[in-house]
Parts: sequence; C-alpha cells; structure tokens
Amino acid sequence: MYKIVSKKVLNPTVVQMEIDSPLVAKKAKPGQFIILRVDESGERIPLTVAGTDKEKGTTKIIFQVVGATTEKLMHKEEGEYIADFVGPLGVATHTEGIKSVCIIGGGVGCAIAMPVAQEFHRLGAKVTSIIGFRNKDLLILEDEFKEASDRLVVMTDDGSYARQGNVTVPLKEMLEEDPNQFDLIITIGPLIMMKFVVLTAKPYNVPVTVSMNPIMIDGTGMCGGCRLTLIQDGKRVMKFACVDGPDFNGYEVDFDEAMSRGRQYYDFERHAYEETCNLFKKEVK
Repeated sequence: MYKIVSKKVLNPTVVQMEIDSPLVAKKAKPGQFIILRVDESGERIPLTVAGTDKEKGTTKIIFQVVGATTEKLMHKEEGEYIADFVGPLGVATHTEGIKSVCIIGGGVGCAIAMPVAQEFHRLGAKVTSIIGFRNKDLLILEDEFKEASDRLVVMTDDGSYARQGNVTVPLKEMLEEDPNQFDLIITIGPLIMMKFVVLTAKPYNVPVTVSMNPIMIDGTGMCGGCRLTLIQDGKRVMKFACVDGPDFNGYEVDFDEAMSRGRQYYDFERHAYEETCNLFKKEVK
C-alpha cells in the first residue's frame, strides 16, 4: 500500500498528489511514468512522473479526472492509501547535448512538460516554454514554468487569460524569427495538438520529440496495447510506448492511426465513468 502524503486541487478537473514511494523517487527521471491501481479490484493506469523528492521519498503525480479510475483516485484524501504504485517505467527524456529547447505543453500535458523543463533548466540549457489551455479556469503550473524558463508564453483558446490562440501561433512566430534558435522542440499534450506542432516545425527542419500516451495495460511491452506505428525510411514500424517511449520522433509518428486507436474505448470508458460517479453520489447521500 502507498500513502498519499499530500493532495492539491489545481483546477476543477486536475489534481496533484504526492505518493510515499521511496524506491520510485530514488530512480525516476523526467519523461518516465508509473502505473498505479487505486484498489485491489481496480484497473491499471499509467501516469507520468511530475516530480520527485528523493529526501522525502515521494513521487508527484498530476492527473485529470476523465474516467472511472481517476474519479476514484480524486476521492482519495491525504493520509489514505492506494494499492499499487509501480515504476519508474519507460525511457527518460533525452537531454544530452541540448543547449536550447522549446517545451510545448497543452492542458494537463503541462504536468508532464513541467519536470522536463525543470530538468533542462537544471542542466543549464536555454528553456523556452509555451503552454496552452482552453480557458483561464484550466490554467495550471504557471509559476513552476516561470521559474524553469528563460521565456514563457501562455495561450488560452478563448483569450480569457494571457494571449488568445493555440500553441502553434507563437511557435511559428519564433521559428520565422530564427529557425535555428532551438536544438529541439518537445511537445506534450493532446494528440491533435502534437500533430500540428510537428506540422508547424517541419518546414524549418527543427527536431521534434512528442510524448505519446496510448492505451496501456501492463507497462512492460507484453500486452501490446500501447503499440504505435512509426514511418521510418518509408516503412511502417511498430513500437511500444511503454518500453520504446513514451518519447518519439514526431516526424515518424502516424498520428491519424494513434488518434483512431485512442477513441476505440470511448463509449466503454464513458459508461464506467458514469457508473463510478453515480456510486460516489449514492455514498454521499
């Protein structure tokens, strides 16, 4: 059992928790993830490591309440326990030799992008961060990004905070100004956002790394649920996000297939989520 050391609500649908997990905290690096179960009968879900405190032995996770398991997890309070917390899994984000990086986060994907920005900042790289949200109410981690970035641009779709528009707008402006200012672009967020970041950067030949989050079950490459198709030298190559990723060359990813596979279980997940919500409502009554 793993104790919830702290809990913080970042916005109406996003929650941050610190989990007592000294072995994970000792080894986890930015870009890696864990798999947890809320209880013994629960499903396994992957969540990216959003930070660690090696002295306290805690691992930070940030999640959006979108399904049955995250709904259950959201109802857990500080001092309570979750059943399983396994990791670190996956390959850490590549940082060697990068002197100037542009980190682009969208929505709850900023929770994954933030520790990556912090790591590059710690290593002395010049960090430009672009973070985007649908509106002001969904904004998270702005102060953390300010601290880790030499330059920060905040975007909202509706213009309710900072600058109106999506994250590709300032990216295109920066690339037009100087296409050589970034050694690497790293983008983390909704698939459609990452796809258009890749398309925006492509004319300027700037390398783009994307963090993929397909359906995942065991996290060891055995189930095949997290498979992705990459286009390499004109050939379609299968990779697994859990062991080969989650970071991939954005120019190689078949985003259309990834988005199609990501929608496969939407109806089932929605039904499970509604059942869980109704269960908690009954318990409150």
